[in-house]
Amino acid sequence: IGVVTTSRADYGIYLPMLRLIQADPMLHLHLLVTGTHLSPEFGLTSQAIQDDGFEIAEKIEMLVSSDTPEGIVKSMGLGLIGLSQAYSKKRPDILLVLGDRFEMHGAALAALPFKIPVAHIHGGELTYGSYDDAIRHSLTKFSWFHFVASEEYKKRVIQLGESPIRVFNVGALGP
Repeated sequence: IGVVTTSRADYGIYLPMLRLIQADPMLHLHLLVTGTHLSPEFGLTSQAIQDDGFEIAEKIEMLVSSDTPEGIVKSMGLGLIGLSQAYSKKRPDILLVLGDRFEMHGAALAALPFKIPVAHIHGGELTYGSYDDAIRHSLTKFSWFHFVASEEYKKRVIQLGESPIRVFNVGALGP
């Protein structure tokens, strides 16, 4: 099971699930770490992941030191390249992505040509006033399975054209 984590924010939400995957002898966790986890500017939090007892399968550098539109697009491009290289080395059976960040978008987009099924956590939600909605809804369209936090979000994912049999209201994840 490939899991993409980009920052402390998504890692904290994933943590209970990561522990369950790690504890199950039938599953193998393939942790793909990218984004601010690898940045000294943001505390190099990849070390905290290792301190929690998780092996990092791949570290994908992608952030440039700029949060301008140009910098974000450059980071997206670097992420696509790095993730495609990671998938070429080890192709997970399924890839978990969470939320609405551009780093997650790159992970799902790069998985598409590799035919890696994507499971999207926290789809169907809305973020007013930013481009996050476009990214989240795009992640929904890239994904095969959808794990949403409420019936309202489930309905929204289905309205986006996703099969109801692949949309699951699991509630909000997190500790």
